[in-house]
Amino acid sequence: MALKIRLARGGAKKRPFYRIVVAENTSPRDGLFVEKVGTYNPMVPKDHPQRLTVNQDRVKHWLSVGARPTDRVHKFLASMDLMPSYEIRDQPKKSAPGKKRVEREAEAAASAETEPLEKATSEVDTEQPVEETPAEAIGSGGEEEKAAE
Repeated sequence: MALKIRLARGGAKKRPFYRIVVAENTSPRDGLFVEKVGTYNPMVPKDHPQRLTVNQDRVKHWLSVGARPTDRVHKFLASMDLMPSYEIRDQPKKSAPGKKRVEREAEAAASAETEPLEKATSEVDTEQPVEETPAEAIGSGGEEEKAAE
């Protein structure tokens, strides 16, 4: 029998109220539970004493027996120093880029740093003025003369 310390919803529509309960992990969210160990009322201000009430002795007992809290309840218990804080990783190790990709990115970054310097020095040496042609010579100027004849 695996036990969870989790929230069971109560209250009216759009007025939630939660009980913190110890229940079997196969039972429904609002179904049968073993023991009620606290309450959580998200409708009151954060600094209000009735927002979160927990029977710390009973929670310690159930944790020692092997009950596992859900993520939200773990956060509540960590705020009360009953458990270590929940570790959230920025990036999973699985999604880290491979060795070859890291090497290619390093090479691309190194070559990108040297290329602008080379281009800037070569452009300074070989600058030549470009001759512009008048707009009359390009385009439909010849066609208008043929239409006039």
